[in-house]
Amino acid sequence: MIDLSSEFEFQTSRSSGPGGQHVNKTETRVTLRFSIPESTMLSDEQKALLLEKLSTHLTTEGVLLISCQETRSQTRNKEISVERFNELIKKAFKKKRKRIPTKPTKASKRKRLEGKKEQGVKKQLRRKPDTDM
Repeated sequence: MIDLSSEFEFQTSRSSGPGGQHVNKTETRVTLRFSIPESTMLSDEQKALLLEKLSTHLTTEGVLLISCQETRSQTRNKEISVERFNELIKKAFKKKRKRIPTKPTKASKRKRLEGKKEQGVKKQLRRKPDTDM
């Protein structure tokens, strides 16, 4: 895994929600900013992959924003945002396993056909009887 911590930019702001006087005077919310196009640690292929896979998390300039305001501690919120960033990057770089298609077993085919037969009989019994006599 590549260490991208040197390319982070942190912004702090006041947290929302309850907290009394403390929340009004301290900036505990931390927003981690990471510009994918301007990253020097990532190759062009890695940048393209991240821009594609993390498109829902990015701004129009390709900047990844991760905010955290879980705790009253700015340093703890910073740590949490870095952990989230690492998980997101790890998940984006993880290769998806190719699905191996399987064929249905004879027993499952038989069971499906029996179910269809039962359904047909049930519907046939609902019909009005023929009165041609």
